[in-house]
Amino acid sequence: MDVFEKLKILTDAAKYDVACTSSGVDKKATAGGIGSASACGICHSFSADGRCISLLKVLLTNVCTYDCKYCVNRRSHDTPRASFTPRELADLTINFYRRNYIEGLFLSSGVLKNPDYTCEQMIEALRILREEYRFSGYIHAKAIPGANNTLITRLGMLADRMSVNIELPSQNSLRLLAPDKTKDSILAPISYIQNRIQENSRDIVKYQHAPKFVPAGQSTQMIIGATPETDFQILNLTEGLYKKYKLKRVFFSAYIPVAKNSLLPALDTKPPLLREHRLYQADWLLRFYGFAANELLDQNHQSFNPYFDPKCNWALNHMEFFPVDVNRASYRDLLRVPGIGVNSANRIVTARRTTVLRFEGLKNLGVVLKRAQYFITCSGKMEGKKLSQSSMLRSLLSEKELKLFDSRFASPAEQLSLFDQPSLLSLPGGIYQNA
Repeated sequence: MDVFEKLKILTDAAKYDVACTSSGVDKKATAGGIGSASACGICHSFSADGRCISLLKVLLTNVCTYDCKYCVNRRSHDTPRASFTPRELADLTINFYRRNYIEGLFLSSGVLKNPDYTCEQMIEALRILREEYRFSGYIHAKAIPGANNTLITRLGMLADRMSVNIELPSQNSLRLLAPDKTKDSILAPISYIQNRIQENSRDIVKYQHAPKFVPAGQSTQMIIGATPETDFQILNLTEGLYKKYKLKRVFFSAYIPVAKNSLLPALDTKPPLLREHRLYQADWLLRFYGFAANELLDQNHQSFNPYFDPKCNWALNHMEFFPVDVNRASYRDLLRVPGIGVNSANRIVTARRTTVLRFEGLKNLGVVLKRAQYFITCSGKMEGKKLSQSSMLRSLLSEKELKLFDSRFASPAEQLSLFDQPSLLSLPGGIYQNA
């Protein structure tokens, strides 16, 4: 099998790994080296100057000794198999970079023979890139749970970012669908990587030229929709991972049925993409807006509302908190207003030091008044006329959300009536899961 046939198989096998994230590290090539990394670089997206930033996302091998029921590369699945040698992968990466096809590498792998052997092969591929080709571009490497800590350290010295996939949100689900994996075997390398990052940050303070260990931090990924865990359980796990392991990102991957199994959703089941989207929105609120998981969901409401984003849904269920005066409210309180983001909240705090803010000026600060007008005042005054609750709710829905609601519940003659339909604020989880 030639290298391009391997490339076709192993890039296709890697498509279920989520890698769309900023690199998080600024790095320029040393004298005589090649490549660089920018902290604002985004995989498979566009940077501020309009450039398309891309990574070669590939597996070292899709041969795997594990038999995870949800995985297309599991050992019992009949699929074409291939493996790169470390030299083949390094040569392919550097040649693609020189042709300006890519700006970095995302490397994962099935477990070939055992975790240590697989990790050694990944290390050798990265060593060739870093030391022989003197490649300074961005590299994201997936750590192999079960590999020796010495090998994980070496891999982390060669990569900019590392990740260990949580895979499934609970130990019971792992036991059922991934019998070769355990919660402890996955969390152990996450904990080790975090400890090494902290130690390395102290070394860099003491020694200017100390080698850097995973300078862009670590992330993880979990599959959504293959098992019965609720949004409430997933969000609490996410919050715990951020607090305990200081992860840069937790990625959510909507389960895509790839093989028939009695323990998994049917092959014709649609991926829960809306659910994935709501979890990403909630994740953003945890990381940048000061929300806690138990504020967004609780034991009595364990699924996100499909028609409102989590922040808007929280606001509608906590109207006692509103309205807030933009000229007096704290930065934290401003962040809780639908239609006000991190940038617009900072602009409000800065602008009101020198002027009294009015509604006509808020739009220039980036406030989305279509949403925010129901939750704010300017010096005690509300914007516009008072609308009915039905009209207010409809104005808070995005165009896609409104179409989703109307197509599911509203008849053509009742397009303006929400309250003859199921309540937007307390939809049962079953409706959500079928959305």
